[in-house]
Amino acid sequence: MHALHRRTVLAGALALTVAASAAACGDSDKGESATGLEKSEITVGTMPVGDTAPLQLAITRGLFKAEGLTVKTQTINGGADAIPRLKGGQLDISFGNYVSFFSAAAQGAFKPKIVAEAFSSGPKTHTLLVAKDSPIRSIADLKDKKIGVNTKRNVSTLMVRSAAKPAGVELDEDKNFVEVPPPNMEAALKSGSVDAVQAIEPFGTQIQQKLGARLLADLSSGATADFPIAGYATTEEFAAKNPKTVAAFQRALIKAQGMAADRKVVQDILPKYARGITAEVAATMSYGTYPTSLNATRLQRVADVMQQFGIIKQPLDVKPLLVTGESSG
Repeated sequence: MHALHRRTVLAGALALTVAASAAACGDSDKGESATGLEKSEITVGTMPVGDTAPLQLAITRGLFKAEGLTVKTQTINGGADAIPRLKGGQLDISFGNYVSFFSAAAQGAFKPKIVAEAFSSGPKTHTLLVAKDSPIRSIADLKDKKIGVNTKRNVSTLMVRSAAKPAGVELDEDKNFVEVPPPNMEAALKSGSVDAVQAIEPFGTQIQQKLGARLLADLSSGATADFPIAGYATTEEFAAKNPKTVAAFQRALIKAQGMAADRKVVQDILPKYARGITAEVAATMSYGTYPTSLNATRLQRVADVMQQFGIIKQPLDVKPLLVTGESSG
């Protein structure tokens, strides 16, 4: 009887110990998911353009899921649109162009942390188009004209200004540029509300095929040939509080970026997320490259060209803005 009582007491003590241990683990992991991520569901800003194909691949092929991450997307108009949403917490991570992100960093109001590169330009991935019957024959004719871009003070305006400068044309961010969401550029050019558009693929190809729009300039040439266009950024606070979540996002996206080296993979998925883009457009559009690493030297080139055109006043070292480390594991 005494032995039985002793076993009962020991069993009870063991149960209490296990319960206490479980409770302690629960407290220490508070805020983390079952997979060990600080946040297992995130909202990512995206655009219906060829640049974001790897993000869609990572979602549809379960690469994020394999990392214990659920990714929800929210459509943005560009990097300038992403910044207030990141600051306000509506987005955890967002696709966006480097010019917008680096401008914000230089101003000091927002310090983005770049978690992954998304896209670098290729021939005709970024074009300047005019209507087929437009009197505009060259970039020199753009003085005092209205040019549609997805957002102002971004990589689109930088590329147009870079192409115009050798022709002796100085374009003003507010006087010459008009904000037009990429899917609406075809209608804007057709109606004449703008004189030209800076089109991102696949919309450039679509506008040329449907309207017979003329190519005024291939902006992916000269000073901006093979130019780093866009990446994924978060806030300094989010990166600091959620390093495992950010690393999981990086690992999954890098795998998808590698898959996107196969043009057919991008071609097949593009019509599934880009509204109005047909298989024919996806098959004939121009493609750039999808980097699989964060390269400070490559991205520094963007900041240097920005300073050259007065978008930022002082030199900007981009290296401290990059999130590297655990993602490489």
